[in-house]
Amino acid sequence: MFERLFKLSEHNTSVRTELVAGLTTFLTMSYIIFVNPDILSTTGMDRDAIFVATCIAAALGSAVMALVANWPIGMAPGMGLNAFFAFTVVAALGFTWQQALGAVFISGLIFVFLTVTGVRSWLIEGIPHSLRSAIATGIGLFLGIIALKNAGIVVDNPATLVGLGDLKATGPLLAIFGFFVIAVLDALKVRGAILIGILAVTVLSWITGVSEFRGIVSMPPSIVPTFLQLDIVGALHGGLIHVILVFVLVEVFDATGTLIGVAKRANLIQEGKRSRLGRALLADSTAIVAGSLIGTSSTTAYVESASGVQAGGRTGLTALVIAILFLASLFISPLAGSVPTYATAPALLYVAGLMMRELTEVDWDDLTEAAPAAITALAMPFTYSIANGLAFGFISYVVLKVFTGKWSVIHPATQIVATLFVVRFAFFAE
Repeated sequence: MFERLFKLSEHNTSVRTELVAGLTTFLTMSYIIFVNPDILSTTGMDRDAIFVATCIAAALGSAVMALVANWPIGMAPGMGLNAFFAFTVVAALGFTWQQALGAVFISGLIFVFLTVTGVRSWLIEGIPHSLRSAIATGIGLFLGIIALKNAGIVVDNPATLVGLGDLKATGPLLAIFGFFVIAVLDALKVRGAILIGILAVTVLSWITGVSEFRGIVSMPPSIVPTFLQLDIVGALHGGLIHVILVFVLVEVFDATGTLIGVAKRANLIQEGKRSRLGRALLADSTAIVAGSLIGTSSTTAYVESASGVQAGGRTGLTALVIAILFLASLFISPLAGSVPTYATAPALLYVAGLMMRELTEVDWDDLTEAAPAAITALAMPFTYSIANGLAFGFISYVVLKVFTGKWSVIHPATQIVATLFVVRFAFFAE
């Protein structure tokens, strides 16, 4: 059956290798079942329901990737997109989480349309490489300031906006310890380093009384508080139009880059040969729609899938194993509810650091490339908005290219996106 479904021999792999690869990828990305509820629950959403939605969305997305695309790539609610959902759309802009889910749903439908029609590929080709790198970097910086704030390491300071927290307090000390655990284990190539770090800090927080141990295994909580609670009509509010645009842009860059990068590492994309990239793109776009209906932010392909590829994963059987393991995770909701913010903050901070390495891809010798990239990355944490970072980056890129006589290199896709952001600032002010 596995041979017929996944063509194992054609990909020079075996059931055992695929099982190990699936377990490896799951261990490296399973931190999301703890982090996603921690972030999205700040909007007023039910934490237990988010936990269930996270597991189901990850299982559905990974299963679709397995059975439709036959690629060894895990799917789950994306880091960065969940922060945009919670801290920008709901906290900063003041929309309800139901409207935010509606925006995710609409962005998913647009994403499916862009994929099916081929516009997605045109957009990817048209966006400057420097801005793509800056977007990833900026999201990393945004996650970093959120992590430091959640850990109590960065605090509000009326005189300087931000300041250093009390590093002698238990919470910040636990967060610092957790970061070092994750970094050291990952440097030593220990599988599941992020998950181990989260669990280590969680156990210490129980011992020190920072958080309460609620058990490990139980029947899954109810998903009713978030299931089909999206407000699609409310999401069509004028002020949410630019939010939908940002969701689409980040989904396009993040998911496509991850899919192509991991697939190349697995030798699934070769020059002159047909690949299943189109099916993989369709799988990840439909997963966004499904996730919004269940009650979570945008689902996307995980770069951690590279760890499973490194372990030998080459087919959708790897992704199917990931899906099954996420379903099994539904039964550890008490453990997920016992994880404090101080345990997930180091994971956020570490992921933020990894995302910042994209800065090396920027052409720093060309100021018309470097300046927009820097503005994009800096604006995200300092305006506490991924949307603003994208807007400043695209607009400044077009302006600098035009006034330095390089207007001919501006791709129509970049012009369209920049124009849409100008319209947003002119007519849809926050």
